Amino acid sequence: MNAPRAERRIDPTLFAIVGEGLFSRLAFGVLNFTLPLYARHLGLSLAQIGFLISLNSAVAIGLKPVLGWTADRFGPRRTLVVAVALRSLVSLLLVFSSAPWQLFAVRSLHGVSAALRDPAASVLLAERGGGKKVASAFAWYQTGKAVAGSLSKACAGILMGIIGARYPVLFLAGFVLSSLPLLVVLKYVEELPSEQRESKPAKELPAAPRTERAPVFAVAGFGVLVAGSAEMLAGLFPVLATEYAGLSTTQTGLVYACSTTVAVVAGPVFGWLSDNVSHKVVLAIRGGANTISSLLYIVSPTFAGVGIARCTDDLGTAAFRPAWGALMSSVARLDRSKRARTMSWLTMGEDAGGVLGPMLAGFLWNGWGVGALMGTRIALAAVSELYAFFVMRRAMPAPPEPARSACASPC
Repeated sequence: MNAPRAERRIDPTLFAIVGEGLFSRLAFGVLNFTLPLYARHLGLSLAQIGFLISLNSAVAIGLKPVLGWTADRFGPRRTLVVAVALRSLVSLLLVFSSAPWQLFAVRSLHGVSAALRDPAASVLLAERGGGKKVASAFAWYQTGKAVAGSLSKACAGILMGIIGARYPVLFLAGFVLSSLPLLVVLKYVEELPSEQRESKPAKELPAAPRTERAPVFAVAGFGVLVAGSAEMLAGLFPVLATEYAGLSTTQTGLVYACSTTVAVVAGPVFGWLSDNVSHKVVLAIRGGANTISSLLYIVSPTFAGVGIARCTDDLGTAAFRPAWGALMSSVARLDRSKRARTMSWLTMGEDAGGVLGPMLAGFLWNGWGVGALMGTRIALAAVSELYAFFVMRRAMPAPPEPARSACASPC
């Protein structure tokens, strides 16, 4: 009777990593809502804003293969501490940025922090999530980030409606919030002892045979497709809502608030489904959600239509993240001495989609309008679903395992 209770106890490190994601997104939710509007205020075009939003991911892509080894060499905890401190500096520098080139420079520094942080955080989540709960660990992590991001964007929109376009004040609020995760990481995040890390694989997700090479680049390509279709609207959404749909900044903030409810409920549910039912089913939900939301933006550019579309988008994101985390963990643990480097390649694929998506969105919107943008997004969602089937068969051969086992309970 005591063993199950011990297993249910919350791991302080896992709880702290979720808290780090939550507090960080509280800060950058404010910044991500404000930055596109501030860039527009400074005279940047839609294409330039798309490039600005993508720049941090572009820098991270270039540096992750180089910096990915740091978490393997110095440990994921130390690397995470440095990354969070650097990201707090980014928030502070935005307070003093008053020219377009300064925005691009600060956004580049943000990319450096992401190149350090993402592999380290992913390794810690994979370690602490365990074999049968890894998707749930990523789900709670992404849920915390989504909730904080949406709430902070909602607050940013409402606050901007009250105080007006006082961008330095909003950036300063982001800096204060971004300093909190550093304290959480320093106090609570710990790495597993080496002996525990070595004993974990037996209980983790089934992996491909040792003789089979890890399909790192195939999985990274899947990340490019999925993130590309998802991130096409992420950075441009405030502009889409205010200029295309005619919403006020307060209404746009309320849309973010509504989508928070979806993230709170759906994230843990999809994490459980991914761990206990099927990763493929969860990924299929993501593709359908992206398609439906794109159609809604076209046929119903109203407060209600945009709100439902945004909530549907968040539903798709909540479905993708747990399955993606489990997929990355399954590939990375094939060579435990290079876990962070493998994670860096996989998250680099996700970042590549984050770079190409907004750039492509700005280009399509400028050249052919919102209809072409949404049609392309629907096509990308369909292609990514086909590719997902191929990737899951290669990287996570979990379904065949039970069929070969004659017993019902030993696993």
